[in-house]
Amino acid sequence: MKRWIVMVIAALAPIWVLAGPVNVNTADAETIARELQGVGPAKARAIVTYREENGPFETVDDLMKVQGIGPKVLEDNRKNILLEDRVEPESSDSS
Repeated sequence: MKRWIVMVIAALAPIWVLAGPVNVNTADAETIARELQGVGPAKARAIVTYREENGPFETVDDLMKVQGIGPKVLEDNRKNILLEDRVEPESSDSS
């Protein structure tokens, strides 16, 4: 039985590592809940509701204004929280 549990955990481990990044200013609640650790559906809906009522988040720390988002959740996810979409650098063509 222990071996089976270890195999299930090992199989799911890559899923946990693949979380984020997510733009909290544009993502829907389902995406936020899926991508951020410690943020379930209720907290994700609270993030979206806060954003809709108050405008986009200007800093990552602004997420602390959302009920249910505390320092631990913020720090656990800081590297995966985007405030704008990533822009791929244009390739330079020297010809």
